[in-house]
Parts: sequence; C-alpha cells; structure tokens
Amino acid sequence: MPDTARPTVLFVCVHNAGRSQMAAAFLTHLAGDRVEVRSAGSTPADAVNPSVVAAMAEVGIDISAETPKVLTVEAVRASDVVITMGCGDTCPVFPGKRYLDWQLPDPAGQGVDAVRPIRDEIENRIHTLIAEITVP
Repeated sequence: MPDTARPTVLFVCVHNAGRSQMAAAFLTHLAGDRVEVRSAGSTPADAVNPSVVAAMAEVGIDISAETPKVLTVEAVRASDVVITMGCGDTCPVFPGKRYLDWQLPDPAGQGVDAVRPIRDEIENRIHTLIAEITVP
C-alpha cells in the first residue's frame, strides 16, 4: 500500500501524558505501518505519566521514551481522523476531517490500578478504529 493511502490519526488530550499516549502506542503496536499515528496535547505536561508507562509495560508496550507534544493547527490539518479525549474546545476543527470524542477517565494522579481499566478500554476502542479505517 503506498504511503499516500495510509490514514493519519491524531490523538489529542490536554496534557498528552496519559490517554493520548496510550492510544497512540496501541494504534502503532496493533496497526503497524498501515496507519500514521500522532498524539498531542493542548497544554502538554513535562513527561508521560509514570503510572501510564507502567500500565503499558504490563502489556508489552514500552512508551518510556515518549514525550508530550504540543497540539498544532498543522497536526490537525494533516490528519484524517482526530480523536479527542477531554480536549474540549481547544482542538481546531477543519472540514473534511473525521472527529471522534472518546470520553475516558483522566489517569492524571492515578496509580497503575486505576490506569489499567482505562488502558484496556483504549485498547478495545483501537481495535474497532483499526477495523474502520484500514484496508484489510
């Protein structure tokens, strides 16, 4: 499949330190090179939530080297699908993009026990997303 046929997915949350990082990691892990994956935050944190890093490590995905990134208009414009997770009105909207809003608890300040169910819900949603946006 040529690169131009790959859908681009952008995951956005406020701090880009939890939910959007997990979603991007799962999509990268499960879809491989069939999808271009980005994540960003409207107000990025200094680092990815350590409980999120630990919860992802439990399922064999290492996100310890990831860093929160700032949301840019260019990132939204370059994406086919934009998935917000508590981003609110700070996410720019462009015609022709597919927008999804995933209502998920914020793992900020939570321990690994509280992050696991959020992680598992994100993984379930990623499986559905892959089936919707990729060519088998």
